[in-house]
Amino acid sequence: MNEQIRHGAGTTVALFVTCLVDLFRPSVGFAAVHLLERAGFRVEVPEAQTCCGQPAYNSGDSITAAGLAAQVIRTFSEYDYVVAPSGSCAATIIAHYPDLLRHDPALQAAARDLADRTWELMRFLAEVADLEARDTTFEGSVAYHDSCSGLRELGIREQPRKLLSGVHGLRLHEMEDRDVCCGFGGTFCVKYPEISERMVDDKLDAIRDTGASTLLSGDLGCLLNMAGRMHRRGMQVRAYHVAEVLAGMSDEPAIGEGRKR
Repeated sequence: MNEQIRHGAGTTVALFVTCLVDLFRPSVGFAAVHLLERAGFRVEVPEAQTCCGQPAYNSGDSITAAGLAAQVIRTFSEYDYVVAPSGSCAATIIAHYPDLLRHDPALQAAARDLADRTWELMRFLAEVADLEARDTTFEGSVAYHDSCSGLRELGIREQPRKLLSGVHGLRLHEMEDRDVCCGFGGTFCVKYPEISERMVDDKLDAIRDTGASTLLSGDLGCLLNMAGRMHRRGMQVRAYHVAEVLAGMSDEPAIGEGRKR
């Protein structure tokens, strides 16, 4: 997948915003656009985009998921690249759409074509755009959480760390079990709330032990889960999507904090 690399003037990237970014953290979308444009791409945000269908797919509702997948395929059919600031949404398109639509040969072929053009944001910036964050400053220590879908389905581990290494003043403190699930897991936290709560508490203990003042990750679902639990536990750790720090937007309220007036 993702074999055709095109980069240069006139190359168009469509941003797949994701539901959580749209509803809870639009600044992540603005940060993604800023980074992609800084790398020299023309960016468009199709208005007709919808949910990728992951919640329905994970819940066994393949009919609803297939309908949403077909809508996404139509909406993003004409772009050189599709980039999502979420490993879980990107993995749904890349890893699951072709199998989800296997009973319709034409749609399956279109799903494979879309999968080949779709990238998670950090991987795209590191491997296609070859972006460097030399002009960005963030004074503070951070812990980075590897989200499950991005790590296990897309191989995203070193790409965000490579990008963060160019940020002036940023000190990365790796946490123990950095690649263990935070307990969100999409619908997992709804189906198994007691287990989910124990998992996020273990993750927060690991964050606390690093001494970092800021938590970063590439998936907003994980960040909302951990930021909410940190607030309830009274932890003084701020949470941001990694794109916000790379785009120099860390003066925005952290996830879970009130907006500036």
